[in-house]
Amino acid sequence: MNLDILDVSIFDGHSILPANRISIRDGIITEIGTGVAADPAEDTILATGKLITPGFVDAHVHTTFGGQESLACDLSRTQGLEASLEVIGDYVAATAAGAWVTGGGWSMADFPGGAPSAAILDELSPDRPIILLSADHHSAWVNSKAMDLAGLDASTPAPPGGVIERDEAGAPTGCLHESAMDLVSAHVPAATDANIRAGLLAGQSYLHGFGITAWMDAIVGDYSGHRSPFDAYVEAEDTGELSAEVVGSLWWPRDVDDIDAQVAALLEQRRTHGDFRTTSVKFMLDGIVESRTAAMSAEYSCPCGGFGTSYFTREHLHRSFAALDAAGFDIHCHAIGDAANKAALDAFDAIGTGPSDSEVKGRERRHHIAHVQVVDPVDIPRFAQLGITANLQALWACHDQQLLDLNLPYLGAERSRWLYPFKSFADAGTHLAMGSDWPVSTPNPWEAIHVAVNRSHPDAGDPAPLLPEQAIDLSTALSAYTSGSAHLLRSKTNGTIRTGQIANLALASANPFDITPQRLAEVHNELTIAGGRIVHDVTTAEPTTTTAEPVADTHAERQS
Repeated sequence: MNLDILDVSIFDGHSILPANRISIRDGIITEIGTGVAADPAEDTILATGKLITPGFVDAHVHTTFGGQESLACDLSRTQGLEASLEVIGDYVAATAAGAWVTGGGWSMADFPGGAPSAAILDELSPDRPIILLSADHHSAWVNSKAMDLAGLDASTPAPPGGVIERDEAGAPTGCLHESAMDLVSAHVPAATDANIRAGLLAGQSYLHGFGITAWMDAIVGDYSGHRSPFDAYVEAEDTGELSAEVVGSLWWPRDVDDIDAQVAALLEQRRTHGDFRTTSVKFMLDGIVESRTAAMSAEYSCPCGGFGTSYFTREHLHRSFAALDAAGFDIHCHAIGDAANKAALDAFDAIGTGPSDSEVKGRERRHHIAHVQVVDPVDIPRFAQLGITANLQALWACHDQQLLDLNLPYLGAERSRWLYPFKSFADAGTHLAMGSDWPVSTPNPWEAIHVAVNRSHPDAGDPAPLLPEQAIDLSTALSAYTSGSAHLLRSKTNGTIRTGQIANLALASANPFDITPQRLAEVHNELTIAGGRIVHDVTTAEPTTTTAEPVADTHAERQS
């Protein structure tokens, strides 16, 4: 590919450059300058008023699972219960009788207490088993047929870390949270190799459309009834179908007893070179606020009370973190509640991850905590002190309906002031990365950046900014979504724009530094160059983005 992009503003991953042209020859950035290229290319794009950035790096995403879900009963683009029921009904009518109906993307805010009932699905399909995951993938909505096949009734105990919604007589009502989802998902036929491959290709194409050229897959392993995408990634790299740089976070199961054996098993799957690497290990420390499974230091401020769910003991975290750190893995934590964030920091502190201990076996550590929703202010300085990256899912830091209905009432006034402390992290010197957690929420970086800067979203239930003092500036947010996330991947080709580097670039429809912050969500991606190739282009008449042929999905997937 030989291309000149002209009259464009250039953000190199840290700041705006004093240049207005970028030249690419054979997929390599050869010049960043002004005026006419030394050897002008036949192909040019005049990008007046637009901004080119490094390709976005999504530091926490579930590409294969999201792709599979998009090929099944996909509710992620629906608004409200009525629209969701229409999509489910159409999907049931268009697919084979008797087969499981899987998919997801429903909003907890559409149901009282965030818990839908089996009776609603029974009206649409009483004879076919249905399991649909919530948008956050911490809950499952099932019909009576699915519960019957799973043997789920009033006598079924909730598994450790799981919650079964029940009626006054104790009978399950059709909503399962956390590990209780496994009671039904274990009976769903496993995804085929073709399902997983189709999901990867569909997910990759979708992410490229938003300017994403690299990502960290937040769960690579057999998890809650779905098969690991590990083999699909390896095959895609071998065949040349993988057009992004990917680090897979190998899954650390919740039921590990022999820590040394588990570390040894993960070492057998470690890949340290190529476009698909597995140098990270994922721990899910707790659940989510909406189902009151996020781990809290004080009880929830609602009649149900409780402290949430901590999936690992303090001793287990300290021993496993130390073993993985010694083995040279980067550690990737899901932590929502303040107790979960504190537990992760304590475990990192125990292995000495501060600046003075920044290397292990000659390798700089890149441990991080994703989500960081509720963080005790006393713990904020510890991130920088311990060298731990805060991996932000910035889109969530606004008054959306789910936060209004199912977070603020449960957290209470004091903890509601601890939500998504982005500016406090930045002021403390914490390294920042950003990700989407797609398919939990849109992977569009510009919508997330809009929320990071404004602490509000155009579609939020309440337009008032959420803790506006925690807003960060545009440059900080854009850096976090490019160079900041690339740092976690240990990428040498993503996150920055430099001459001599393989081109991984995204062209925005406008220069966001020239518009009001309230219009950032209007910015969209027009061109994506990944690995020196154009993988998405709306500047021409025919976009180059391709999508995989749909493959019948037979697998219920969830992630966090």
